[in-house]
Amino acid sequence: MQSMTKSEERSRREIRKKARLEKKAQIHEARLQHQKALKLKKMSKNVNKSSGKKKNVKKKEFLAPNGNSESESGSQSLEKEKSNSEEEDKPLLKRKKGSKGILKKKTKFEEYLEMGMHNSTHLLAEEDLEMERRLAKKLKVKDGGKLRGEDDGINFLFDSSGEEEELQQYFGKRPETKKQKKKMKSISLDQADQSSVETSSKPVEACDVHILEEVPDEDEASTRKKRKKRKLSEQEQEGDMVVDTAVATSKPVQSCPANEVPANAPAGKGNGKYIAPHLRARAGNESEEHIQIRRRVRGLLNRLSESNVESITREISNILHSITRGAASQIFSEEVLASCSGGPRGNEQYAAVFGAFVAGMACLFGNEFSAKLMASLAKCFEDEYHKEDNLSLRNITLLLSYLYIFGVCSSDLIYDFLLTLSKRLTEIDVSVILTTLQCCGMKIRADDPAAMKNFILNVQNRVNELKVSSGDGQENIISKRMEFMLETICDIKNNKKRVKEDPAHHSRIKKWLQKLRVEGILIRGLKWSKLLDPEKKGQWWLSGDMASTMDNVAEIASTIDKEVLEAQKMLQLAAAQRMNTEVRRQIFCIIMSGEDYIDAFEKLLSLDLQGKLDREIMRVLVYCCLQEEKTFNKYYTVLASKLCRHDKNHKFTLQFCIWDHFKELESMPLIRSMHLAKFVAEMVASFTLSLAVLKTIELGNMKQLTPKRIMHFRMLFEALFEHPDKLIWNIFTRVAITPELESLRHGIEFFIKQYVLKSNKAITEKFKVVKKALNNAEGVLL
Repeated sequence: MQSMTKSEERSRREIRKKARLEKKAQIHEARLQHQKALKLKKMSKNVNKSSGKKKNVKKKEFLAPNGNSESESGSQSLEKEKSNSEEEDKPLLKRKKGSKGILKKKTKFEEYLEMGMHNSTHLLAEEDLEMERRLAKKLKVKDGGKLRGEDDGINFLFDSSGEEEELQQYFGKRPETKKQKKKMKSISLDQADQSSVETSSKPVEACDVHILEEVPDEDEASTRKKRKKRKLSEQEQEGDMVVDTAVATSKPVQSCPANEVPANAPAGKGNGKYIAPHLRARAGNESEEHIQIRRRVRGLLNRLSESNVESITREISNILHSITRGAASQIFSEEVLASCSGGPRGNEQYAAVFGAFVAGMACLFGNEFSAKLMASLAKCFEDEYHKEDNLSLRNITLLLSYLYIFGVCSSDLIYDFLLTLSKRLTEIDVSVILTTLQCCGMKIRADDPAAMKNFILNVQNRVNELKVSSGDGQENIISKRMEFMLETICDIKNNKKRVKEDPAHHSRIKKWLQKLRVEGILIRGLKWSKLLDPEKKGQWWLSGDMASTMDNVAEIASTIDKEVLEAQKMLQLAAAQRMNTEVRRQIFCIIMSGEDYIDAFEKLLSLDLQGKLDREIMRVLVYCCLQEEKTFNKYYTVLASKLCRHDKNHKFTLQFCIWDHFKELESMPLIRSMHLAKFVAEMVASFTLSLAVLKTIELGNMKQLTPKRIMHFRMLFEALFEHPDKLIWNIFTRVAITPELESLRHGIEFFIKQYVLKSNKAITEKFKVVKKALNNAEGVLL
């Protein structure tokens, strides 16, 4: 056992010895290779120096001036180079002897020698120019006697910036110390000052200073000799390049181009921000603020659900209120459609949430947002229809259906959309029709049964046409999906299909929309063709559809008891007077074609306008009264009084309408202002309105009384003073009863005394009656 352990220990020792010897041999070989590499570098440097000097000597011999042999000119140039190199070495020696690398000031004798050196280089350049001119004459070269030709790239090879880059690649960059960095900063500032003062006659001095200032400190004794040799070789090469470039370009070098950047260098692309391809067209026109808002809106829409639709609608409305309405509506419509059509979902719940969100935004911003969204929706639908993307078409169809369910659009748009699809009745059209009918089929039947009947007839006719065109191949035309669509249509027609019950979250959303007054955002009269019309202008969603009105000329003719031609002329006149909705055109035709005020009153009541549409009657009536007719027509005042006595809502509408026209007095023509003054006077004299209608005007404030306002209210009071004293007493007594109108009473008295009485002395007695009536607090009538 002991012999075995001893043999194992010996084998281990031998292995260790072998490993040590191998390591020592490797280290020895590495040192030998390192020494060989250093020797090769030294040999290559010496070869480069000798080859550079030989090339320069040959160039200068070839460019020697006339009158001297080539050898003599070469010897003269070599002597000049030696003298220049000796002069250039002097500041280097002074730099080494100085402490901490500080340069000493040059003596006047040294400055004189440098001036002579620069003058000599300038003379050499002039001699070279003369030699070029002589050669040009002999060779018959034009263009100022200079040798020209194609650029062969020699100037680029002799450029000092490229030479420095090659030297740095060959020798490697030296690490700079903190002292050297400070010195280089001070030297760069000195160079900037010197470059602004020096002229083109001093080309070598800037380069010499740049070379001298890069001499290392005395602390680095080991690397000083190597750096000195490098700088001397660079100095000699740069001196040769200055002479060569001067001869080649026939212009003196102005400064050392080592730090210059080429003018045509490509701009850096690292600072650019990546933009996705589908956003590049839009990114050029959209500001950074809009991009940030778009991102915030997109993030909120991604979190939209039934539980937070109210809070997210409020938050997005606050965000969009910070920018213009045009940009806000564009961002709103684009992001909603991107979330709906581009999403992978396709269920009704997702579309219902977005439909409620659009309805809420329309309540907060107005019909403009919902109308522009529906126009974008129609365009998106047509694009996806051509792509045959069934999922996107289903999402868009569901969104349109829920916009109708939540009261954004009327059933007219849905029926026109279904009629457009029924004319083609392809496989995609059948699936879209089926989606619409399953979502809101019973609701549109309840809203307009006649339109549903018309749609069913169109579908049946189209199916029969397809059967006839196919002949016996009926199986290829009637697919299972089309059969299911026809069954669904029959169930809706026969009222066999159950009405969908609203889920709990839908009822809660509808209550929230009712608080926002969703009934006021309903857009009527829109057609699918109008949404796709590229030439729509202005508030096109309020203009209705002129074609549909012209088609119903017979119906309007029967309403106004006139012939069709006369009704058509009346409709054209209504369109010329900017009656931009169907209701306004009907009211205009009735008012203008009435035999008397009773006939017009009965026809207006027969329209049976629901909701807020009855307000249009007074607006159209006042508009017709203020037309630029030569004389005032009391027909409009009698009709307005009859309507106000029938319904008090007309009285409030008339009062607000008059206040709106008071705001436009500055821009109103004089004849319209006169008609308005007489209309208000007649309404006050008939006790339909009181003088309290003037409470919005501060008649006692002279700053607000412009000449047009003074003229208007003077005509109003003069029209009132045409009535008898008893009626005037009763008119002004109605204002004296209420104590809240004290400022109005003082304003009326001041205005009549200041502007009406001075211009018309005949109403002095009337003014006394007015003063007594305004002080009649008891309200005694005559």
